Amino acid sequence: MSSQTAIFSSGCFWGTEFYFQKAEGVKSTNVGYMGGSKENPTYQQVSSGRTGHAEAIEIVFDPSKTSYENMVKLFYETHDQSQKDRQGPDIGTQYRSGIFYLNEEQKAIAERLTEELKAKGYKVATEITKASPFYKAENYHQNYYGKNGQNPYCHRYIKKF
Repeated sequence: MSSQTAIFSSGCFWGTEFYFQKAEGVKSTNVGYMGGSKENPTYQQVSSGRTGHAEAIEIVFDPSKTSYENMVKLFYETHDQSQKDRQGPDIGTQYRSGIFYLNEEQKAIAERLTEELKAKGYKVATEITKASPFYKAENYHQNYYGKNGQNPYCHRYIKKF
């Protein structure tokens, strides 16, 4: 069975992971950090806003059950892509909206869907950037809402496509 990977940042990674874990075809998720300059950063370092990393999620999915396009749509439909460097009460570059593409096909899909949102009148502050090393976050951040029986406070689902 083959798999593909998608990487996004959309504010607090706990809420992003909550929605992707429930999506059809998703095999696994990891929360972590991407887009910064420090190797193997800690949560303390990233949350300071000085490493340049975003709180990100790495999603492994089964392309026979879903598509990268569906992953991008869910990403956009579970956060406010109009906010720059924040999501709800979480403020800072580590909470930016971003799509980290792994190849040119992913880049093209991300750009097309972003333009589609803009054509529908949505403001989009999302950055589309080539993926850099992904650093897995500390274990207590993994499956946070699943382990704690809570629901996201910064994310909610809104149909946009």
